[in-house]
Amino acid sequence: MALPNPHVQSSGTEAPAESPRAPAGIPLEAKESRRWLKPRVHSGQLARLAPKRPKPRRLGHTDIWRRMRTLLWTWWLWFVAALALLYFGHHIAPAILAVVAIVLYHVVPESHPAVYAIETHLDPRSDEFRLTVAGATGMPLVEGNAVRLYQNGEAFFPAMMEAIEQAQHSITMEQYIFWDGVVGRRFAEAFAERARAGVPVKLMVDAIGSSTIGETVLHTLEQGGCQLAWYRPIHWYTLDRANRRTHRKSLIVDGSVAFTGGAGLADQWLNPSPLGQPPWRDTQIRVEGPAALAQQAGFAQNWLQTTGEMITGSAYFPELAPRGAVEVQTILSTPVSGASAAATMVLLALQSARRTLFIANPYFIPDGRMIAMLGDACGRGARVQLMLSGSPCDSWWARQNSVRLYGQMLHAGVEIYEYQAAMLHQKTMVVDSAWATVGTANFDHRSFSFNDETNVCFHDAALVAELEASFKRDLAFCHRIELGEWRRRGPWQWAGEMAASLLEDQV
Repeated sequence: MALPNPHVQSSGTEAPAESPRAPAGIPLEAKESRRWLKPRVHSGQLARLAPKRPKPRRLGHTDIWRRMRTLLWTWWLWFVAALALLYFGHHIAPAILAVVAIVLYHVVPESHPAVYAIETHLDPRSDEFRLTVAGATGMPLVEGNAVRLYQNGEAFFPAMMEAIEQAQHSITMEQYIFWDGVVGRRFAEAFAERARAGVPVKLMVDAIGSSTIGETVLHTLEQGGCQLAWYRPIHWYTLDRANRRTHRKSLIVDGSVAFTGGAGLADQWLNPSPLGQPPWRDTQIRVEGPAALAQQAGFAQNWLQTTGEMITGSAYFPELAPRGAVEVQTILSTPVSGASAAATMVLLALQSARRTLFIANPYFIPDGRMIAMLGDACGRGARVQLMLSGSPCDSWWARQNSVRLYGQMLHAGVEIYEYQAAMLHQKTMVVDSAWATVGTANFDHRSFSFNDETNVCFHDAALVAELEASFKRDLAFCHRIELGEWRRRGPWQWAGEMAASLLEDQV
């Protein structure tokens, strides 16, 4: 039964609806709130009920010289300058500046480093520290491995060669340096011999680091049936990725044994140089067990990117039973997101050191954040010792940039030792005699922002003690740098450091 409509007259014709009046201040009917349709929360409500938080301390100090270098490497400033010159009637100069702007746009990385200190205090001896490193880097801890450390080429080259000769299912290698010479040719022959025996051999080398591989090595690999791919060769149309290199040094045999560390395949790690300098000082690590698959995964991803081929099957990814009792974390750093896993690992280690911090690295160019963390570690009572390359250094640019920063670290209480017996090339770190890492990453902007790197981390007491003992033995071949000595280094040295600092982010 229909209800009568009060606004319809009995004659059946509709009358105009009268506007009912309501008492002042009382709405006639409730209106639905439309606030949810607005694109953002009202500004007055953003921090209205939020708990008050102390402002975190920002890490590092950006001085005027660093700001000037940042402007120098800013591509859009050069482009604006080109447009301005073009507006005033110039033609050649704008074209040059435009080319500079394009190059800078492609070679200067977009990085998103941590700039605030960690609020918590992690003990490197605790499970909390190891799980935090695993979670922050996205690299899991893997149990059931046998791990060995090798010091210098006379020890690790024979171990690597033995693993290659025993390969039954596959050999893969991702290498920054594969040069012609005694070492390069011997490894090429070993690869070719296993390939002729039916073992698939896939080698990937960096197009810049291994550009001197030589025709003899290539011919040996070709005759043996090995596959070789060049990682990011340089062409005019690949400028956008030419500055991103693979600095990894991984050798994986049968998917179960993996080597990595600072050494490439070249004679300077085994034989004296033509100038009579001794072989380079370096450290390699061998991992046998389930953790070897992590380095295989890193190779597989870059092999797919480089060749379009996906490697599959048990020859490369076998199901591995435990081979030992060491828990291993493999840091595969690919800084395409602007925040590399290697840098995250280093920052966590620096921030957590409470007792001792031993770092050996040839190219040590920390930014303001890391210098602040090293100073904070000294302030917490930790003994911080840095072993860096001395005068036998193969990179003038890297050494000048490193020496330029000595003063800040020495003033904070950091002990700096320069290795004098040979070119120091190992990349190791030991924290509180409880946790350590061996790998390929240098302590510089290039490793943290440009390169693919690999580091193996572990907390096994015996291995950590072995690496720490090796560090302390090497101190006997070092010269300790004092603050007064650094301040007396002279105007020419200072001028060279300032010139080298223009390329600090590229070396």
